[in-house]
Amino acid sequence: MGAQPVVALLSSSDRCTEQSRGSSGTGLTGPIAAGYADAVPMPKRSSVDDFFAQLNDVQRPHLEALRGLSLDADPRAREDLKWNLPVYVRGEKTNLWMLQNFKNHCSLRFPPPFFATQKAAVEAAGYEAGEGFIKLPYERELPTELLKALMQARVEEYETTGAGWNDR
Repeated sequence: MGAQPVVALLSSSDRCTEQSRGSSGTGLTGPIAAGYADAVPMPKRSSVDDFFAQLNDVQRPHLEALRGLSLDADPRAREDLKWNLPVYVRGEKTNLWMLQNFKNHCSLRFPPPFFATQKAAVEAAGYEAGEGFIKLPYERELPTELLKALMQARVEEYETTGAGWNDR
């Protein structure tokens, strides 16, 4: 039994526009691709706490809130630093979700097979959704109830099926 989509919790007036992604090279097109080569590399983090310590004042409120939601969503999950990012893990090595930071937004990234069952609800709530992630612009308030529902659905999927990142 697959995960059930969460109920859209935000009004359609909060809709975001989607940014196109290409399939060549970096997978990016337009102004993103133009600036990709000039991007500053992500600083190396030594721990999850170090990840949060290195956030700037714009990034910190959203990512610290996501951290709190993550810890509340599954008290049995642990925080690990993987790919230089905080990842919430159950059991030996099952990644439930991860947090990502960017210049103008952060993302909550789930396994793509799981997120495919949730993507329509995220988009209906007015947020951009990609292959496995919800894009959360720093200038917008976090959709806390939607995020809690997504995390809870992922925990339930894991507890019911044991599904890992690429399982389906």
